[in-house]
Amino acid sequence: MGKRPLDILNNALGNPVIIKLKGERSFRGTLEGYDIHMNLVLDNAEELSDSENEKKMGTVVVRGDNVVYISP
Repeated sequence: MGKRPLDILNNALGNPVIIKLKGERSFRGTLEGYDIHMNLVLDNAEELSDSENEKKMGTVVVRGDNVVYISP
């Protein structure tokens, strides 16, 4: 098990993650793929909000330059 960021993402493949984006948006879903630019593919994604409502999105592609953090 490595300590580099891409190693951590590789270990998170197929597992649930929470992603925080610029502009105060957050998503939760299963990490299905990524690349060296940290573009991400989430399956069964839900957009999280401050209210109790979670918006189901399905499969989502997130552009890496919008990612603030990824929590496995």
